[in-house]
Amino acid sequence: MEAAVRAQKKGIRVFPEIMIPLIGTVEEYVALRDRVREVAVEVLARAGIKVKYQIGTMMEIPRACLTAAAVGAEAEFFSFGTNDLTQMTYGYSRDDIGKFLPEYLDRRILPVDPFESIDVTGVGQLVRMGVEGGRSARPNLKVGVCGEHGGDPASVAFFHAAGLDYVSCSPYRVPVARLAAAQAVLAEQGGSGSGTA
Repeated sequence: MEAAVRAQKKGIRVFPEIMIPLIGTVEEYVALRDRVREVAVEVLARAGIKVKYQIGTMMEIPRACLTAAAVGAEAEFFSFGTNDLTQMTYGYSRDDIGKFLPEYLDRRILPVDPFESIDVTGVGQLVRMGVEGGRSARPNLKVGVCGEHGGDPASVAFFHAAGLDYVSCSPYRVPVARLAAAQAVLAEQGGSGSGTA
């Protein structure tokens, strides 16, 4: 909020979106959101200016996705943290998966590295449930994803089909994500989705 105040005083319009990570219950989100609001009100009062902002949450814990209607009634936006959601859904540690992933891929226990391309069947089901639940409580809920899945073309196509509004990823993957998003829209509109954008 202090950065937003400094920017606004320089004439730069800002609209902060404050994301609370790793919530598992709506009560946890509400407690943290209320604390964030207290600090925001204090900072803005001290600065003597107004800044519009939103408070939302990272959907990274399976329980949050399963209870998304309750969370969506309180949160102003969702961003799916699919790296952590994948880790918690599979029970795999990203730090340790390298020890057994090559064998899992060779033996076709896993078709692809689930940290590189979204697991549509399991993790994807939680994302869909989260989107549907959140929007059942707040129809215009802004929903996105952040993490490396946001730069994977197959994952971007899935996120588009699931109704997400945006993806974010590492800067070097942005061109791939933009092309994949354009192809997903073209495919939905009946185009081939394989042309250049």
